Amino acid sequence: MTGPAGESSYEGELVVERREFVADGVLALELRHPFGSELPVWEPGAHVDVVLGPGLERPYSLCGDPADRGSWRIAVLREPDGRGGSAHVHARLGEGERVRVRGPRQRFPLAPAPRYRFVAGGIGITPILPMLAAAEAAGAEWTLLYGGRTRGSMAFTGELERYGDRVTLAPQDETGPLDLVSVLGEIPRGTLVYCCGPGSLLDAVEERCPPGLLRVERFRPKEQEADGEREFEVVLARTGRSLTVAPGVSVLDAVRAHGVEVLYSCAEGTCGTCETEVLAGTPDHRDSVLTDEEREAGGTMLICVSRCLGSRLVLDL
Repeated sequence: MTGPAGESSYEGELVVERREFVADGVLALELRHPFGSELPVWEPGAHVDVVLGPGLERPYSLCGDPADRGSWRIAVLREPDGRGGSAHVHARLGEGERVRVRGPRQRFPLAPAPRYRFVAGGIGITPILPMLAAAEAAGAEWTLLYGGRTRGSMAFTGELERYGDRVTLAPQDETGPLDLVSVLGEIPRGTLVYCCGPGSLLDAVEERCPPGLLRVERFRPKEQEADGEREFEVVLARTGRSLTVAPGVSVLDAVRAHGVEVLYSCAEGTCGTCETEVLAGTPDHRDSVLTDEEREAGGTMLICVSRCLGSRLVLDL
């Protein structure tokens, strides 16, 4: 079943058919249905939620070929100082192992445009990779600036060779910091800029890119000033039930503590899985997903991090 924005309500166990290191510390996994069934369609920029264990769910970008209905590919960077997801994937998801997967979900769609400028840093190449193929198939003009700590740490460089000089590889130990001026200095009309990577890169691109042209996806929450913590009421519209969200407790944790099952993944406000419709009240948006226009409209909120600017929210739960 497919929902809004091409999202799928699929949830099931997939088999790790193949695992391959595609860069230093970057493991690519090819996932297939255990009985060979076709997987739901997806579009560039989509991610899936991988359920690694109780309370351990992580979103990973799909970085394979959308036309391949038989398999999904993800790539996971081993992060020694992470929260346990990448360590679990690297250590325990061997070939033949089964893993529960939900999705795909889309919060980083590739909008139609005659020209694109792509900027990727490190593992941020994963959602960008299928976008390049889509831009190529559409006959659009495009370039990619791709940076990493070292050449060996940069995934999928072999796959990028076919695009020739439209791709600029910029390992920091060889070329220094990314030359964003070359990409963002003069942007022709009709160009869209897509960027994914470390927060510092995204912040730098946001500072330099003209308004309205930039689309980003963050793997880590964006630092932002937020109103203080205060108690507020949440009304669950489907049952009329009310509950109190205390300071320091997320809406997500509060509703789950009252037995309400809600889909979530990152719990950091970066993946969009827990996005919930707001029927009344004003959200205090603290996520790194919604656009300025979506925040202003106030029609939805990410309940894993966002709170209430007033005393009461009514949610479609």
